Amino acid sequence: MGDQEPVNPTPEMTPETPSPGAAEPQPVHGEPVQGEPVHGETVQGEPALETPPPALGPGPYYGTGRRKTSVARVYLRAGAGQVRVNGRKLDEFFVSHTWRQHAREPLSFVGAADQYDAEIRVSGGGSSGQAGAVRMGLARALALANPELKSKLRRGGFLTRDPRMKERKKYGQKGARKRFQWTKR
Repeated sequence: MGDQEPVNPTPEMTPETPSPGAAEPQPVHGEPVQGEPVHGETVQGEPALETPPPALGPGPYYGTGRRKTSVARVYLRAGAGQVRVNGRKLDEFFVSHTWRQHAREPLSFVGAADQYDAEIRVSGGGSSGQAGAVRMGLARALALANPELKSKLRRGGFLTRDPRMKERKKYGQKGARKRFQWTKR
């Protein structure tokens, strides 16, 4: 027994051969994993091409607009400029010239009034709020249809939600701000 070498119960492992079932070493945060493409490169090491802008197809492009308590869902498609609100023409739905002009404003602002057809479903609130909701929904859908117009629409104020809402009535008062009449006795 003195001449024999002690038997090692576990076989020797070389650094090149990992043990079966052993977890692979995890990379330190921020370091690229070997074989993975680095940001801006493809797998072969060639520079990556810039991603093209989304294809400006026929649509539909969707935009949601809100104003006061009104919500408008706008579907924009390439077309001849027909705008329908709740199944009726825009001129029939909004009786006031001001409301019609306000609702059409994003299309005329970018010069696309005769390039797109819009199908709009609007609910809640009154006519003024609905016209504002249609305006915002059209602007959001236009920004999706043509991303180059987004900065122009943003500068024009069409993509900003108007936060003004009706103020709530307070208890102990007649309304939001109005008080009950004060009596001396």
